[in-house]
Amino acid sequence: MTAKLDFKRELECYTAKRNSPQVTDVPDLQYLMIDGHGDPNTPVYVDAVSALYPVAYKLKFASKKNLDRDYVVMPLEGLWWADDMDTFTSARDKTQWDWTLMIMVPDWITAEMFTDAVEQVGMKDRPTRHEDLRLEALSEGRCVQALHVGNYDDEAELLRYMHEEFILDQGLKMVGKHHEIYLSDPRRAEPAKLRTILRQPVADA
Repeated sequence: MTAKLDFKRELECYTAKRNSPQVTDVPDLQYLMIDGHGDPNTPVYVDAVSALYPVAYKLKFASKKNLDRDYVVMPLEGLWWADDMDTFTSARDKTQWDWTLMIMVPDWITAEMFTDAVEQVGMKDRPTRHEDLRLEALSEGRCVQALHVGNYDDEAELLRYMHEEFILDQGLKMVGKHHEIYLSDPRRAEPAKLRTILRQPVADA
């Protein structure tokens, strides 16, 4: 039986220090993606999440069965942005947020496997936003990231420090989109114990 890979352990970019930003190089990775807008505490966000997971698990089982390559389904991730990035820190306004929700899949998952998985999921209990899914590579390169432990609404101070102090002190500037990796399942973990990696792509200032 093939060993089950856990990419959270295999890839250094899925580890971070609590409240202590670090510069790290993130390899190009492949994701299931779906886009949305607005407050994540709404049915629109729930529909997006509900579309991702059935296809993610269908791909995992297909990989194990057909390729003899098993792996742990990765956690939910999100890219977040807005016309005014202060809506994430000092002027926190969730209605202004744009987002792309994602689940990382191994690079051996092909476009054909993705299409087959989407079709199979669509044949039974079709998720509301099923047809909005896509398979896409993301290239982030050099990033600053830190681990936040606690309620999502308490991220603002760590983000402010990353954006306004740490990145500037390193002679860097922000590029790309704010990225969050949800290591904890909010349905099972207490809000005070939620573990989230906060990531910001950067470049030389």
